Amino acid sequence: MSLDRTSDHDHAVTDQDVERVNASSADGGYWSADLAPIPPSQRKWGLKDVIALWVALSACIPTYMLASSLIEEGMNWLQAVTTIFLGNLIVLVPMVLNAHAGTKYGIPFPVLCRASFGIRGANVPAMLRALVACGWFGIQCWIGGWAIYKVLEIYQPHWDSLPKLTGLGINTPQLICFMIFWLVNQAIIWRGIESVRLLLNIKAPLLIGLGLALLYWAYQSANGFGSMLGQPSSFGSGEEKAGQFWSFFFPALTANVGFWATLSLNIPDFTRYVRTQRDQVLGQAIGLPLTMGLYSFIGVAVTSATVVIYGAPIWDPVDLLAKFSNPLWQVIGLIGLVIATLATNLAANVIGPANDFANLLPRRINFRMGALITGAIGIAIQPWRLVEDPSGYIFTWLVAYSALLGAVGGVMICDYFLHRRMRLQLEALYACDGPYWYRRGFHTAGMIALLAGIMPCIPGFLGAIGAVDVASIWTSLYHYAWFISFGLSFLVYLLAISLNRRRATA
Repeated sequence: MSLDRTSDHDHAVTDQDVERVNASSADGGYWSADLAPIPPSQRKWGLKDVIALWVALSACIPTYMLASSLIEEGMNWLQAVTTIFLGNLIVLVPMVLNAHAGTKYGIPFPVLCRASFGIRGANVPAMLRALVACGWFGIQCWIGGWAIYKVLEIYQPHWDSLPKLTGLGINTPQLICFMIFWLVNQAIIWRGIESVRLLLNIKAPLLIGLGLALLYWAYQSANGFGSMLGQPSSFGSGEEKAGQFWSFFFPALTANVGFWATLSLNIPDFTRYVRTQRDQVLGQAIGLPLTMGLYSFIGVAVTSATVVIYGAPIWDPVDLLAKFSNPLWQVIGLIGLVIATLATNLAANVIGPANDFANLLPRRINFRMGALITGAIGIAIQPWRLVEDPSGYIFTWLVAYSALLGAVGGVMICDYFLHRRMRLQLEALYACDGPYWYRRGFHTAGMIALLAGIMPCIPGFLGAIGAVDVASIWTSLYHYAWFISFGLSFLVYLLAISLNRRRATA
């Protein structure tokens, strides 16, 4: 029975097919238990599970910080929430498309990449995805550790005057709190994915509830929504940044697309456990944009209220928590922030890169070892430097990595939907002598298309981080980084496979 079937059913393979693939591939160098396809009988996720996943992932502190930073940069609340909601509607499209193969074949992201980049070449997009996830892992660990530090600092005020550690830029208690939170992350992921699922189920309603409670507090303290949401846009007529709205909007939109750019690629790591395509499509469509819209509104509304309450915007909820005078609310808020950050971090920033690192050396690196590698890199990048100001957080970090990941998505979607018509030879994805081996394990068309999407964004990125002076045209291109890299890679790959098809039939 062929595994390359044209059936319209959600699952392209049966349990027996998967057993045969596992048995025939187990002795090879490109198969492991962590990368093996999940048989239909073991897929337990339904519609409510997918919705819960996205509610849990989206209701997080970085969502709050991203929304609030748009206010600080000059947008009013409606402009900020609309920008974020639109960005998530856009990224929902590649999210749902890339999720299809996970549900149909039960395979994770790095194995899916083998079809378009080659058995060995898949490590290139997998590492691009893994390294930026390591950065996100570090950012989330810093946020969790920072929440612990800020509450403890209330009772240890002398910490604020402690000298910074040489080469790090943070003091000793800050480093200790960061490392404690990091260790908790590693301990939970060591226990397995089921512990992460439990945390997500706890976290989703908890953080939504805390967010609404914070919104109510802001409403009461600022004397109504009129004061909170009445702050004018700095881009309006006669305002400080009049006439500059569109030059800010498009980079901000690109940044919001980039916010979930990693998961728009490795979403098969989750949807391989989903029963049907209907569940993954509806679950994501309901869970992602609506939750991001709600939580971003909470962020911008509360930040607007802090202007009235404290005389200046406070875009970091950890700093806001430290200003509360009631110790009970501080403790409750701290517990909520820690659990929320922990759950999101493990699900969004560990599962994917752990699989990606396992794909490098399937016989030597398992899921747990991949998680440790993720954690080590998360420390090395010194994440506190990435979030020290909102401008750098949005335009340097999010736009930079979205440029790379847009190119990966363009190749993958073109290959799976246009070239292969959603049909894969499952066993060949784990074999070094099949159609996905290409030339020495690399697919030339995929690599060329990937570079074609990335290259136009590199000059603008170098200019944005201050490495070199570049012409304004490169800066303008950089502001549309994800869209340009996705579109170019898609078109170049489509052209390459069309030429190859013509040569094969000539």
